[in-house]
Amino acid sequence: MKIMMMIKLCFFSMSLICIAPADAQTEGVVFGYKGKNGPNQWGHLNPHFTTCAVGKLQSPIDIQRRQIFYNHKLNSIHREYYFTNATLVNHVCNVAMFFGEGAGDVIIENKNYTLLQMHWHTPSEHHLHGVQYAAELHMVHQAKDGSFAVVASLFKIGTEEPFLSQMKEKLVKLKEERLKGNHTAQVEVGRIDTRHIERKTRKYYRYIGSLTTPPCSENVSWTILGKVRSMSKEQVELLRSPLDTSFKNNSRPCQPLNGRRVEMFHDHERVDKKETGNKKKKPN
Repeated sequence: MKIMMMIKLCFFSMSLICIAPADAQTEGVVFGYKGKNGPNQWGHLNPHFTTCAVGKLQSPIDIQRRQIFYNHKLNSIHREYYFTNATLVNHVCNVAMFFGEGAGDVIIENKNYTLLQMHWHTPSEHHLHGVQYAAELHMVHQAKDGSFAVVASLFKIGTEEPFLSQMKEKLVKLKEERLKGNHTAQVEVGRIDTRHIERKTRKYYRYIGSLTTPPCSENVSWTILGKVRSMSKEQVELLRSPLDTSFKNNSRPCQPLNGRRVEMFHDHERVDKKETGNKKKKPN
């Protein structure tokens, strides 16, 4: 009974994070990451989840070289983040950080999206050239029209990630609250500087996909940063520690590309043809 209640709370919290208010009627529907309520069954758990099964623009995907096309019209990603208040939250199915007003914005194809929150998946949801990484960070932005843009970073095991190092005490406190039985704990972080998250990237991948949790709403603009960053094994475990066992591995499997075009930005004028599916033109 306790686990069922946790899962229901998980969906409610995710509805607040990732989907529009119109989808709030799905509150209380049980979903998970394995077994009879796992990703392969999401589309059959509730009529509002049908897109999870029949949608053709689903996320995540495996970004493979033969499917990548260099687009010279893409621009470097423009992000501006500022000092803001933040709250670290155990959402049962993931650990997230909410930002207060004025956290910052990202501009994608001349459209402004405001930073709302970020959360982590372990292991990564997106694969890069067939490789699944230890973790993935999703920075969730929303435009005034309700549409979403997610900027994702992949992490391999290595040196400590600076931002998580700053948050270590808060993450430990979140874990302690979980051990006390508080499965939806919130830890006030206070005013933080999010500008260091705005790292320059020389390469990224762009495609149109969906939310990676029910109801799997589509037409989400995804930007996957090309540089794989590092976090320590201890940090990965710390991100998992507040979560119930059934949610420690909280990654949806890769979905079919269904003919979608994955575009790549690179700040070099010359792009190694091995990196993309672009065909080399024959000389005249």
